[in-house]
Amino acid sequence: MFNSFKRLLCLLFFLLLSFNVSLCLSSSLEDFTFCLDDSKIKNFTAFPYKDRDQSSAYNYFKILNFSIQNLRFAEPTTPKPIAIVLPESLEQLQKTVACCREFSFEIRVRSGGHSYEGTSSVADDGAFFVIIDMMNLNHVWVDMETETAWVEGGATLGETYYAISQASDAHGFSAGSCPTVGVGGHIGGGGFGLLSRKYGLAADNVLDALLVDANGRLLDRETMGEDVFWAIRGGGGGLWGIVYAWKIKLLKVPQIVTGFVVSRTGTKSDIAKLVNKWQHVAPNLEHDFYLSCFVGAGLPEAKTIGLSATFKGFYLGPKSKAISILNHAFPELGVIEEECREMSWIESVVFFSGLNYGASVSELRNRYMQNKEYFKAKSDFVRNHVPFVGIKTALDILEKEPKGYVILDPYGGMMHSISSESIAFPHRIGNLFTIQYLIYWKEVDNDKSSDYIDWIRGFYSSMTLFVSWGPRAAYINYIDFDLGVMERITIDGMVKARVWGEKYFLSNYDRLVRAKTLIDPNNVFTNQQGILPMSFASSNAKVLGI
Repeated sequence: MFNSFKRLLCLLFFLLLSFNVSLCLSSSLEDFTFCLDDSKIKNFTAFPYKDRDQSSAYNYFKILNFSIQNLRFAEPTTPKPIAIVLPESLEQLQKTVACCREFSFEIRVRSGGHSYEGTSSVADDGAFFVIIDMMNLNHVWVDMETETAWVEGGATLGETYYAISQASDAHGFSAGSCPTVGVGGHIGGGGFGLLSRKYGLAADNVLDALLVDANGRLLDRETMGEDVFWAIRGGGGGLWGIVYAWKIKLLKVPQIVTGFVVSRTGTKSDIAKLVNKWQHVAPNLEHDFYLSCFVGAGLPEAKTIGLSATFKGFYLGPKSKAISILNHAFPELGVIEEECREMSWIESVVFFSGLNYGASVSELRNRYMQNKEYFKAKSDFVRNHVPFVGIKTALDILEKEPKGYVILDPYGGMMHSISSESIAFPHRIGNLFTIQYLIYWKEVDNDKSSDYIDWIRGFYSSMTLFVSWGPRAAYINYIDFDLGVMERITIDGMVKARVWGEKYFLSNYDRLVRAKTLIDPNNVFTNQQGILPMSFASSNAKVLGI
């Protein structure tokens, strides 16, 4: 209680009297690091306030920036954590949570650092916060007898895929294609990937989980209860506690799969016709086929300047069958045998990973993402075919900004067979595809960042008439603060949270509030787009005398 009161005094001085924050920071750090040392936690780095040496500063920023994948959140003006802790065991993880709670520090949990809005690395409410980086808790235990695996929350998708491939050449897992993405946040938000039309999301294939709650308790599926177990699968990462490990179901894959990446150029009308045909074909292909579409004026795969469409295809079978299916359903694409490659499932993971040409399977274990850039993203779900005028609207906008593009991911298949209420992720039957809007830029262009962000917001606004509505839906794994943020917790906080909560979770939002109230009634695990517990709103009402 005394430590919490001391920290509160520091914050009041800082906010009201512009008190020199380094004095408060120094005092808080000493107390916090003593707590870590007393718990035998040595693997941490503290904020390098002015009287700390250069080597401490280098180590701090090296660890901080290692897993920040969007350089927008590595800027000097971005709020920095008071400390970064890298637990090396479950016990250390639990004790780190306890130390954060003792000094009332906000907690940010980081697995791979791919949050589009930096929620795993940044707290924007002015409070002292600690990053608990899970990168050392990255083990994967595969059990072929039960065809399951336990995956620690700090493992990346690449590490998970690699471990599965070492145990079996006939099994895989349904999750995303970027190997440096952490399983903790990815599964927490749902986890769409190339196998999702066949097997559903990553979160659909979770059998159990070990969750460290705000009190440091370790809870499995039985002890956390079905409401909480339902919520942590697709309800967003970092909001319920810390998932120490996921138990996943391994999925059968054939010995031979087929992959291709083909780009098509032409007039704006030519591209519009291809995209239009894609939206009628891709969601209706057989479950074994995934065919996405990238559209932009600067796509690297196109190797040309101007509008193009790049199609990435993945088929669970030989290329002769894949070509036959496409020639029947999508002859306009004109895929030929030379453009297709037969490979094993794990080789296909490398093929679609974005790693350099010729990369080996073992490189999937490298958790450092090369060629980081600045970016902003947004998302939509499409429930009715976009009219030709909508496609032309998008192409007109894309033509003017080569740094921007869209990714169209097909639904259908198993995504339509699983109930919208089976897990917290609700976007199932009725959705034809998703749109992910992206714009990337490099440091040399960062002075134009506001222009790029204005461009993507304008693009998103221009597509309003052609996408889902009531509400206009979005995907939590493409988190977007433009949908609203919790600037400060107030009595109407739950009303504010509903604005983005219903876009991400539709009618599942109210059940998520109930689950949050059960597992984290004091709102310890939160971010700028958190889900507030009902009890937290009630306590605010009492403080305000309502």
